[in-house]
Amino acid sequence: MTGTSKVMRKKLSEDEVDKFVVAQAEDDSAWEEPIRVRKAKSASLSIPAELVERASFLAMLHREKGAKEWLTRIIRERVELEEIAFAEVKRELKEKQSLPND
Repeated sequence: MTGTSKVMRKKLSEDEVDKFVVAQAEDDSAWEEPIRVRKAKSASLSIPAELVERASFLAMLHREKGAKEWLTRIIRERVELEEIAFAEVKRELKEKQSLPND
């Protein structure tokens, strides 16, 4: 068992983590290869002008900065709801399939 795995098993305070990292800062063998993360590219979406006007009004009612921010929030919430519903249906189907046939 290595010293690292012993340290990782117990919950460390922020100060302990800082000391641990500083102690290993110059030891290249203590570090993994760096992970490169790229920012996802944003996509464009064309929305009819009449719908944007209606969304702008609702955004104002909800005290959002603008229609774009409000629509982004609404779309995000809806996608999350749809993902939850999909996962639930998938789970129910899996349960039905695992039940013994009568």
